[in-house]
Amino acid sequence: MSKIDFGTEAETLLTWLGQYGQDPKGGLSRFLYTPEWLAAQQALARQMREDGLAVRLDEVGNLFGRLEGSQHKDETILTGSHLDSVRNGGLYDGQYGIIAGLVALRHLQKEYGQPLRNLELVAIAEEEGSRFPFTFWGAKNIFALAKRSDVEGLVDFEGRPFVATMRQAGFDFRPEAAEVRRDLKAFIEIHIEQGGVLEIEGKSVGVVQHIVGQRRFTIEVSGEANHAGTTPMRYRKDAMEAASRMVAMLIDTAKDYGDPLVVTVGRMEIKPNVVNVVPGQATFSLDARHTDKAVLGRYTDEISARMREMAARAGLEVSIDMWMDTDPVPMDKAMVKVVRQQCEKNGLDYKMMHSGAGHDAQIIAQFVPTAMLFVPSHRGISHSPSEYTDSKDLASGIRVLIDVLYQLAYK
Repeated sequence: MSKIDFGTEAETLLTWLGQYGQDPKGGLSRFLYTPEWLAAQQALARQMREDGLAVRLDEVGNLFGRLEGSQHKDETILTGSHLDSVRNGGLYDGQYGIIAGLVALRHLQKEYGQPLRNLELVAIAEEEGSRFPFTFWGAKNIFALAKRSDVEGLVDFEGRPFVATMRQAGFDFRPEAAEVRRDLKAFIEIHIEQGGVLEIEGKSVGVVQHIVGQRRFTIEVSGEANHAGTTPMRYRKDAMEAASRMVAMLIDTAKDYGDPLVVTVGRMEIKPNVVNVVPGQATFSLDARHTDKAVLGRYTDEISARMREMAARAGLEVSIDMWMDTDPVPMDKAMVKVVRQQCEKNGLDYKMMHSGAGHDAQIIAQFVPTAMLFVPSHRGISHSPSEYTDSKDLASGIRVLIDVLYQLAYK
């Protein structure tokens, strides 16, 4: 296998698939149910057929390509990732997991013929939530987690309704009476790290043990807008000052908790946002992530209580709205062991790590034994036209993926 240039093969296919959704402003913008997304899906389906895979689409647009098993026809080993992108994204996020799976199935079929178990590649319809404010639409539909009511009122950034857009693209809701698949016995997703740890530490691949839990909040501090020149400092009810102290507190507290807790305040809005008016309202976001649900809950409960105390002392009001609460998801221990063994077999310097970003694997892991494999991201850049992974690292990941799929589907 070492003589085969999987890296160059993957780069060629990534560039080919990346032409569908090229953004004139740079990078890749391929949103769910757009013409660009549909063209990419159709091109990928054609390629799957050319590679000898049996192709099917489910109701919402997840694309599957299958090598039929010879003996265990009711058992399927699944690999893949998501087809959609963020705005002005790169060639590797999501796409690499699909292309790596395609290269792996090509090689396995050529070298070993028909597997004992079904071997299936999936291009998941949507993960990012870039067009409509709903994430993991593709993976959630595979396991009947998405409901009509979740999306019936949604519109995109141009006001187009989700349901009408879906049907215009040729898709529809999953029938409520349809059975959930029972044949899936394992899933492995290979993905770029989207961070700089592997490159900094000089590791070839990362073996994921957990995907972090996330809590996201919108915090609104309400004071009193007043004249900047005539309102003494001691009489002010400055929402911006209070919000600033809160942000400093919650970040300092996160640093005290230490790794792997990460906390981000990425958005802040001030009203009336005028140079000579004391701000009467400040609204900011909070994104907190940890691999341990209890620690994440303890941190967010602590800082919420402290923000309420700070607001009360200042004579202000504070509203704390938690609008996302997802639990950490562990990867299957037996699957992780298989991945580690194949890394060692290939002589790779790997790292056991967690994922600080969300992935389709966290949805699928609730139902199917799941593993996740990372390859390095140059300078940690992702969701950007500058996203890049070296060919040798692409190849290392594919070699491990091939060996894992062989162990699961051919043994």
